[in-house]
Amino acid sequence: MVDKAVKFMGLDLSLTSTGYSCDGDMDVIAVKKKGVERLGAIRDEVMLVCREHRPDVVLIEGYSFASRASQAHSIGELGGVIRLALYEDNYIFVEIPPTCRAKFATGRGNAAKTEVISAISARTGLVWEGKGADDMCDAWILEQMGRTHFGLSDQEWPKKNLEALENIDWSRAVGKFDD
Repeated sequence: MVDKAVKFMGLDLSLTSTGYSCDGDMDVIAVKKKGVERLGAIRDEVMLVCREHRPDVVLIEGYSFASRASQAHSIGELGGVIRLALYEDNYIFVEIPPTCRAKFATGRGNAAKTEVISAISARTGLVWEGKGADDMCDAWILEQMGRTHFGLSDQEWPKKNLEALENIDWSRAVGKFDD
């Protein structure tokens, strides 16, 4: 059994508004810089949030293969920078494929962002609005996926939605709890 004090952080990486969610604290990280300066600024802000919350496991949304070619390189750079920073600071992270996030939220892996937000709002009563709302919502979902997989969620999820958890490699996180 996993200790109820275990902290999970959801992290939805974006060059314009990276969403995070940990223990009820949700927000977006938005920086005005460009290029390498932007990558460094986002990395610094993400690591500041991690040091503040001290999550045991960070759940990161994996790469979207539907991204436009020009965006795919940039988001890949950000993903690499963040994964390396988490690794260097000894944070355990689990990658969640975007289709698993959507299926967990809606029961369908190909659900659109608006469908995901609507499904989560209907299920939880949480309201997602304003700039970066979809990024915060995605981060909250990622956090809930970790909490649910390890039996710590306060939410009840339909069996169809829970099937999304079966397609995730949890081995890095499981090792964290074997100590």
